[in-house]
Amino acid sequence: MGHVEFSWLLPATLSAEPHAPARRSTRDWVVDGLCFVLGFGFTVLATVDLLGPHPTVVQEWHPTPHWLVLLDGVLSGLAGLGLWWRRRFPLALGIFCVALSTFSVAIALTGFIAILTVAVHCRFAVLAGFAGLAALANGAFAVIRPEKGNSVLETVGWGVAFVVILALWGMVVRARRELVVSWRDRAARAESEQRLRVEQARALERTRIAREMHDVLAHRISMLSLHAGALEFRPGAPPEEIAGAAAVVRASAHQAMQDLRAVIGVLRDGPAGGDPTPEKPQPTLTALPALVEEARSAGDKVNLEVTADLGEVPAGVGRAAYRIVQEGLTNARKHAPGTVAGVRVGGAAGADLTIEVVNPLPVAAPVKPLPGTGLGLIGLTERATLAGGHLAHGPTAGEFRLIARLPWEVS
Repeated sequence: MGHVEFSWLLPATLSAEPHAPARRSTRDWVVDGLCFVLGFGFTVLATVDLLGPHPTVVQEWHPTPHWLVLLDGVLSGLAGLGLWWRRRFPLALGIFCVALSTFSVAIALTGFIAILTVAVHCRFAVLAGFAGLAALANGAFAVIRPEKGNSVLETVGWGVAFVVILALWGMVVRARRELVVSWRDRAARAESEQRLRVEQARALERTRIAREMHDVLAHRISMLSLHAGALEFRPGAPPEEIAGAAAVVRASAHQAMQDLRAVIGVLRDGPAGGDPTPEKPQPTLTALPALVEEARSAGDKVNLEVTADLGEVPAGVGRAAYRIVQEGLTNARKHAPGTVAGVRVGGAAGADLTIEVVNPLPVAAPVKPLPGTGLGLIGLTERATLAGGHLAHGPTAGEFRLIARLPWEVS
């Protein structure tokens, strides 16, 4: 595991830089202060006890000359001060304490804290080697400063037992912290994946809205442009015809605005404190006759032939079929105005739903062709593919033919 700093009992707050040490939390300061008081305080008490004029328990166990007691106290005091940096340099502090433990009595509590710190912050291979050195140092201590009433084996046995207990305790704390970190990582990844899914869903919804805007508005605006062109090229028409064409222009413009509001309604949050603006239900194939009648009332010539039960077509397939017919009529109006467009819809459940829009190729290009993006047929092809079918289009035998086949599953 990489060098990542944690607090003694709980993971600390990590720095913004990946390799920077952790900042101490309030709990870290409390624990570090307690460790310093215990380690350094024990060093002071043990040194004073060994230097005292009256014999004490420590003096009886470890009779030591004064120069060694002073050296022990000074070096153990330095180790106690080093407890403030035990998180940053756990192994260095641990090795220093192990070296002192070969002869030091005052290093006892500081050494225990150092062993526990190494077990918490270092990987198992390092801990195993360190524990071996601690056991050897304990054996050296039993020889250099033998205890009265205890054999060398007893002293070594107790020392090794303490080392093993502290190492196991530290491994448990380390495992728990790694588990907490893994949980945090999983939670962070889950939140990131959820945000990604939300962003993808928004992108897909906006793409769908863009398709709907193209299909709906291209149809409406093409009719509006057609009638506006009639007013332009026939300024001397009877007032009744001019009034009728103007009414159609006004109605088409109004309907285009209504359709635009309905399609982009899903992008709005709605009024403050209210519900979001409801999205207008998308048309299905049952609305096909109304679409043809609307085109006819605008002056288009359309023949409709239906050999399928439009009410039985699944909603998703019906919407795709409706948009295909709508775009086909829009293209016929743009590129072959005044010609007769034929619409044929057929099929049955368990077979393909076939949609065909045919119009004669124009003899001459329109004087002022209606503008277009050139993406309508591409969008229809993608829509048919997403519905599980396919679409073909192109001129053939003096006609422009658009044929789509969509799967019609048995419900």
